[in-house]
Amino acid sequence: MPTTSTDPRAAAAALLAPGTTCHGFAVERCETVPELDSDAYVLRHTASGARLLYLACDDENKAFAIGFKTPPADSTGVFHILEHSVLCGSAKFPVKEPFVDLIKSSMQTFLNAMTYPDKTIYPVATTNEQDLYNLMDVYLDAVFNPAIYTKPTIFEQEGWHYELDLPEGAEGEGDGSAASLHEGTLRYNGVVFNEMKGALSDPMSVLDDAVNAALYPDTAYAHESGGDPRAIPTLTYEQFLDTHARHYNPSNSYITLYGDLDVDRALAFLDERYLSQPSAASCRMDAAVAAGEDPSMLAPNPLVVQAPVTCEYKRIEMSTTPENALVGLGLVLGSALDRKRTIAADILFEALLGSNEAPVKKAILAAGLGGNVVSYTAAESLQPYELIMLQNAQPGVARELRRVFQDACRDLCEHGVPRERLEAIISSNEYDLRQRDYGIADGVAIACDALSTWLYDDDAATLALKYGPVYEELRGELDGSYFEDLLRELVLKNDHMALVELVPVDAAEGSEGAGAAELAAKRDAMTDAELADVVERTAALRAAQEAEDTPEAKATLPRLRVSDIGEARPEPPLVVDTTAPIPCLRHGIPTNRLAYAMQYFDLSCVAFEDLPYVTLLCRLLKQLPTSEHSAEELDNLLAGKLGFLSFTTEVMTQPDVDGVRPYLLVSAGALSEKIDALASLPREVWSSTLLLDADADRVRDVLTQIRIGLEQGFINNGHSAALGRAMSYSSPSAVVREQLSGVDFYLFLRDLLEHFDERLDNLRAKLAELADRIFVADGCLASFTGSDEDFDAYWDAAGDLGLGAGDGAGRDALVVPAPCDRHEAFVIPSDICFAASACDPRRLGIDVTGTWAVAANALSYDYLWNEIRVKGGAYGCGFRAAGERQAAFYTYRDPAIDPSIERVERAGAWLGSFEPDEAAFEGFIVSCVSGMDAPVKPYALTKRRNTTYLAGLDPHAREERRAQMLAATPGELRSLGTDVTRIAAESPTCVFGGRDVIAKSNANFNVVDLLG
Repeated sequence: MPTTSTDPRAAAAALLAPGTTCHGFAVERCETVPELDSDAYVLRHTASGARLLYLACDDENKAFAIGFKTPPADSTGVFHILEHSVLCGSAKFPVKEPFVDLIKSSMQTFLNAMTYPDKTIYPVATTNEQDLYNLMDVYLDAVFNPAIYTKPTIFEQEGWHYELDLPEGAEGEGDGSAASLHEGTLRYNGVVFNEMKGALSDPMSVLDDAVNAALYPDTAYAHESGGDPRAIPTLTYEQFLDTHARHYNPSNSYITLYGDLDVDRALAFLDERYLSQPSAASCRMDAAVAAGEDPSMLAPNPLVVQAPVTCEYKRIEMSTTPENALVGLGLVLGSALDRKRTIAADILFEALLGSNEAPVKKAILAAGLGGNVVSYTAAESLQPYELIMLQNAQPGVARELRRVFQDACRDLCEHGVPRERLEAIISSNEYDLRQRDYGIADGVAIACDALSTWLYDDDAATLALKYGPVYEELRGELDGSYFEDLLRELVLKNDHMALVELVPVDAAEGSEGAGAAELAAKRDAMTDAELADVVERTAALRAAQEAEDTPEAKATLPRLRVSDIGEARPEPPLVVDTTAPIPCLRHGIPTNRLAYAMQYFDLSCVAFEDLPYVTLLCRLLKQLPTSEHSAEELDNLLAGKLGFLSFTTEVMTQPDVDGVRPYLLVSAGALSEKIDALASLPREVWSSTLLLDADADRVRDVLTQIRIGLEQGFINNGHSAALGRAMSYSSPSAVVREQLSGVDFYLFLRDLLEHFDERLDNLRAKLAELADRIFVADGCLASFTGSDEDFDAYWDAAGDLGLGAGDGAGRDALVVPAPCDRHEAFVIPSDICFAASACDPRRLGIDVTGTWAVAANALSYDYLWNEIRVKGGAYGCGFRAAGERQAAFYTYRDPAIDPSIERVERAGAWLGSFEPDEAAFEGFIVSCVSGMDAPVKPYALTKRRNTTYLAGLDPHAREERRAQMLAATPGELRSLGTDVTRIAAESPTCVFGGRDVIAKSNANFNVVDLLG
């Protein structure tokens, strides 16, 4: 809820005149940023040197961020470990996990921290102004006065430490003889250590790191900022503290304030509480100078420009599956401060490589060098670069990729880059900019964007935010040779580039065995006393992790009360408009002159075994020509006229526990001035795509790209795959989802690709037959979000969408097989695992109310966080009680399976004895309700409301759930303990993980080598 009544822009103008000083901040300048409907004020704190950017605008979702320039000097991941560690207690807030305490007790709409290759950012957002100050207070004390200086266990927990797994019967120093200590298994553990084992199981991340090392060998970008698991254990505690002291000081900081807030109060708070006070880091620095250390050696790490270098070819090896072979071509674009050049390059490479019909991507695919080509503009670095990546690469094609790429670009330089493609990309980007759907709180995204230039020049605080003139200028450049000249410079005459090939090797040749041997050698080289010390330090760490915060420490944390929560955000009623040619869900939601149109087509007419073909149909539509346009023409038309057009599938659970209703969803968005295209283009695609004549190579390319995307998802987001698969063991809805997009679909797709030529004709016929059956008026429901004028204009242009009535045949063709527990563990190329146990609680006779959301919060951020993340070293974990139709436990980038399963089994007992103090319990309620009340962008809100309708949920269910959260009591949560125990015991489990991790489990999984 808004907590200020004055216009924030007017208030800021009255207070922050350039040339004046306010609470120790010199106001350097003010600029209007029309792209963000805001005024930007650039200030500098005179005493400390801290920089500050305030964006005054009428957004109730206020934000604060503090960032530091943190270019690494090695790959120990010190800045990543610091990002985790400073949020583990501070001088003013001496609790173990203030970050988690804030998650479970504030009204935050964003709360996190991020380590980039050259900076670290700590952003927060909330709709409550007092909450903003609470969050600022905790974050600022965390970064300036962290407990790391007095508690080395924080470094061990978040970074790395040794653990010695003793033989059975030799547990602890008293039981273990010297011989048994030397028989123990020495291993590393730590949250960041395990996180990066997971992150660097992704071949694309490994390739990107290698390209950076080749492009910028003499700079910070040559290092893995997140930390290389091989280098992390070389970081010492003293180096860790020294790095903090040198970098976490106000003169190296960048502060952003955003939104409708009292900026006078905010500046006074920053000045009086932190920027004018000594910090732990400054005290350490002063002591170092007093001890005679050279002040120049105490400065932050430098961030320097890399002189042009050319890496003609570099080969790296990785233990992964053959399908993960990659080639990367990196091209440095210039300077981060040349925004026109960076944006133009992004537009240019999107036009050349952004779709299968883009001219350069088409040439590479036609050459048969690999399964897919993607490109990425890395703009958030001192010297932005473009990475062109060939996925599923054929052996030894790196130089051929470069030749084909350069030849295609040379042809475009000579004959011209198609202007319709460039115009379409510019239009698409402008749609995205108007929509402002960042996926996170606006102020957080904007703070991060600002640092993409501000970090490199104090005069460039708003450079990245004022993109309007750049786009106007680039539209003007369409009439000349600007884009051809730029392409020539970046591709044909670029002396700053690198070509890197990632070659998969057999797992036996990989790092896991070598790492175990190295640790065994370290153990053998340790003395008896050193091994005993490992056991003692591990025990001390466990004791620190298990120790409860004192009441006095807990009392230091600022907390909101339930009374600080306002009324629920009102939503306009959902209207089913039956006057439209197709029944239409009508949403009266403000959209900033955008319109969204959707059509839900009932899939109950499709047999279960044919559902995978529906997914293929969705992915091939837009990729093939229609009766009116070639594939290339259609690609340009869609990008230029629509903000987006997607064909996807959605599965709605139903009030009946066995009920399931799948849909094919057509979603599109457009500027209000392009309503005609919103009405006509989706219809053209679904009704006239030439499926029976589909080009074999084009279809094969799309199917291969789907396969590659699924495999990347299994490796990087295995918890999502595990949740879906675990649900399919007991839920018919999840069985259908698996057939449409999960493991079952993946296995179907692999088989189809292996027999592609012999099955092509049948595939074409099946897709055409399904399109005729699905795209009919019978069972279709429309949805529209936009102004009344746009609604009328849309239906005037759309008519009945060209949908025939359908013959009604096969409307009950879908028969879903009964789910069964398969107890699967899927092997993926990784050093960690993802696990999930899930069920539909209705199967157990459990009624999931709003009280369950509060219980899930307590379980996730109290019990599971401490047991699985803090003690177990997993990067993530949680318990979900989603609405009334899912209950699930999960772990993310977990080093082991069985310990987490055992801890999940004890979750119900923990909840059954849960006795929080009043303030802590109110915090759980506040955070639950605020999460429900957080602002939602129009498109996401539309989809949520549509799902409520189609899933047969009570339209007032959210209000009731919210009221139940507010009324929850500790006793009610304790009463759920027995049910949580049942859920943990009776929910089937699924795992995605590395072969070695799975082999160490005693859970007797049915092991499936998923990726071959």
